[in-house]
Amino acid sequence: MGLTGWYIHHHGAGHRTRFSAVRPHLSGKVVVFSSLAAPATLPPETTWVRLDPDNDRPPGAPDPAGMDPTAGGLLHWAPLGHAGHARRFAAIAGALGDRRFDRFVVDVSVEVALLVRLLGVPTVVVTQPGDRSDTSHKLAYASASRVLAPWPTGVHPSPAAHRIVEVGGISRFDGRTRSLPCEPGTVLVLGGGVAEHDLAAAASATPGSRWQHAGASATTWVEDPWEALQRAEVIVSAAGQNSVADLAAAGARAVVVPQPRPFDEQATTGRILADRDLAVVAPAWPDPESWPALLDRARALQPDWTQWNVTGAARRAADAIAEVRA
Repeated sequence: MGLTGWYIHHHGAGHRTRFSAVRPHLSGKVVVFSSLAAPATLPPETTWVRLDPDNDRPPGAPDPAGMDPTAGGLLHWAPLGHAGHARRFAAIAGALGDRRFDRFVVDVSVEVALLVRLLGVPTVVVTQPGDRSDTSHKLAYASASRVLAPWPTGVHPSPAAHRIVEVGGISRFDGRTRSLPCEPGTVLVLGGGVAEHDLAAAASATPGSRWQHAGASATTWVEDPWEALQRAEVIVSAAGQNSVADLAAAGARAVVVPQPRPFDEQATTGRILADRDLAVVAPAWPDPESWPALLDRARALQPDWTQWNVTGAARRAADAIAEVRA
């Protein structure tokens, strides 16, 4: 199997969650590179290299956003004169110079994908929904040995038709079975980005429902929400790739509220969910008076989540990665 490198982007927890779902199916040693802290427990034969941040502003330093971070539109983020950016790339380059890597998964960074390929290591670039037709994305996909798409076949236009592998939605709950009945009136809100006063207003407008928040803050974080997913009559979620895959794994009736993201990532997914009658989709967080009707519509859904092809997706992703070799 050899040695696999894996870059995990630091925005949110989704990229790290996807790694955690795929890693058990990938044999051999893996070295992870990320600005994120390592999880409390790492899988066997896994090393975590903590990278310096590339977007901070030390005292007296210029704002990196004003230091030509796109290199004139060719890249996404490579600010001039940023020490952290230089150190993180030096750490990756040093590791690749010290040991022979057979492949390198990039989830996600155009700049890391190009660096690794320039150092002679084949890349598996994870793609995302939305309009990825810009120069930077095209460059990363063209340089990749394989493009990994964590969605079902044909759901999104292919950014790299001749080398893309669409494995289905990757969920950390793949393989688990439902063992608990749903509790009528229970509404579970997944993820962060929702203000507590908005949740309180929605709950007040739906007195027959009991709202629970499994969010990203220390007070609402739920390490393993599988039980809550089963018990919820309706789940309210953003349209991130992991969130949608988790909805599919749970067979959920859902209200999906896409969050603003670059390249219309979540809005694109939201349109697909609505077109396939998989969820009730609201373009923004609804006004309190809209919630009773939205919950009623969600309760009436009969979503066919097998369309999202979650079962076996993490293993298919691992197999696609393992096939790439220098």
